[in-house]
Amino acid sequence: MITKNKLIQFKNIVKSFDDGQVVLKGVNLDIYENEFVTLLGPSGCGKTTLLRILGGFLQPTEGQVLFDGEDIVNVPSYRREINTVFQKYALFPHMNVFDNVAFGLTIKKAPKDVIEQKVKRMLRLVNLDEYAKRNVTELSGGQQQRVAIVRALVNEPKVLLLDEPLGALDLKLRKEMQKELKAIQEEVGITFIFVTHDQEEALTMSDKIVVMRDGEIQQIGSPDDIYNRPVNRFVADFIGDTNIVDGVMVQDELVEFEDKKFPCRVRGFAAGEPVDVVIRPEHLELCDKEKGMLHGIVKSQLFKGMQHETVVETRVGTSITVRMFVSEDRPVYNEKEGEKLSANAFYLDVTDIDELTDASVITLASAEAWDAETDEPISIKEVEYEIKKETGTYPVTFRTAGGTTITVNAMVKDENRVVSKVFNEEIYAMNFFVKTDDILDSVALDTDLRSWANASAWNLTDDTQVQITDVRYDFDQEQIVPGVYEVTFSTKGYEYQVSTTRKLEIGSEVGLRFRPEDIHAMKKEGHF
Repeated sequence: MITKNKLIQFKNIVKSFDDGQVVLKGVNLDIYENEFVTLLGPSGCGKTTLLRILGGFLQPTEGQVLFDGEDIVNVPSYRREINTVFQKYALFPHMNVFDNVAFGLTIKKAPKDVIEQKVKRMLRLVNLDEYAKRNVTELSGGQQQRVAIVRALVNEPKVLLLDEPLGALDLKLRKEMQKELKAIQEEVGITFIFVTHDQEEALTMSDKIVVMRDGEIQQIGSPDDIYNRPVNRFVADFIGDTNIVDGVMVQDELVEFEDKKFPCRVRGFAAGEPVDVVIRPEHLELCDKEKGMLHGIVKSQLFKGMQHETVVETRVGTSITVRMFVSEDRPVYNEKEGEKLSANAFYLDVTDIDELTDASVITLASAEAWDAETDEPISIKEVEYEIKKETGTYPVTFRTAGGTTITVNAMVKDENRVVSKVFNEEIYAMNFFVKTDDILDSVALDTDLRSWANASAWNLTDDTQVQITDVRYDFDQEQIVPGVYEVTFSTKGYEYQVSTTRKLEIGSEVGLRFRPEDIHAMKKEGHF
């Protein structure tokens, strides 16, 4: 086995800026000789900042950068054995290809015969030797990128930094350049450090991928490790399409999800430990319903060349439907005091009566008062009500200090709940009243609807919160008019994305099959 030397070591790298933003939060990373390493993550994760620190363009706030065992934090960029290729290439438009590539050697005053020998070798490496005398502005995007790469390589650095160099290319050319970059790295035999947010680029070219998020490293590993054995939900979601479902490790090599137990190759979790189960779309096989390990309905199919991207729903979430009463805002106008006061009727559950306060009643009724001329808010000084802990309709009166009053009804009902014994969860919501302006002015309508209906759901086993993921309604927010509307809240169902060559009818009943080695389990975030 060949042992490679550590070429670069980032030790506890912290970078914060004058505005207080911390971009890197104690990054530790080792990079070895002749590796193709990709820093991968969404915009703002800190990958380019780490690259710029290595290149000498930024100083870390804390930490060390060791290069061949020596700290180079205070070494200027031009004295580092590192060159950089930027996304915009930064070629000199007044020079031809040869002179662009030779620029660094010319600055170093290398002998002309040495310059010519090295430049010609580099141009042959990227199949541009016939373009030596052509102006760079006459080249295609891919050709310009090759010139930028060999201009950096001709100086014989130990490390080449590439900051999203493929971002400006079209898809076909980008795929071609991915292969070419890897081939160049293998040919010249130096370390490449590549920054991208494109998962395919990282998986195609890298020896090692470093996945970053919010200034921290999430996972370091080979493309196979990162894709097939992600350590958490973020990595699994970020690296390609995936299916993630809630599961429990029954024991080593046995996992339970969707109320069924499946053999797997997963070890190392405690018995009964909650996990996130990962199955990639290409690892799922569609079959006849009776032959499936899971059963479902085809919800959609999208043709993507060789494959159909198919969504199969195996479980419909627990749902509850309530009524939304929408009215025009007709505030009471106290002309003498120059005040307006408005409030809605509202619903209450019998079980909520004991917890009522003046403030909660004002909130439930969306009661508000304001100056009729200036629209400045006015306090509601009194709330009068006598609501019994039994179903019925009860008047509620709101009053300002100026004597403006409005009375609405509070309607007490039994709790509106739906229990799913199959999925062991319960969902709750109540009917509610709103004004048309409430709907029109909402910037996050699904969130507001959940709030107005006091919608919530929970697991009956341990009382943990279950997320309401779907809010459905039959009205156009921009065209809302007074009336009664139905709103349905649902917990998350289970949907699986499947890559298949089979074309299926929407609504078809199908089965899903998979192998034990196709199942990966991750520790749930928040569980230690």
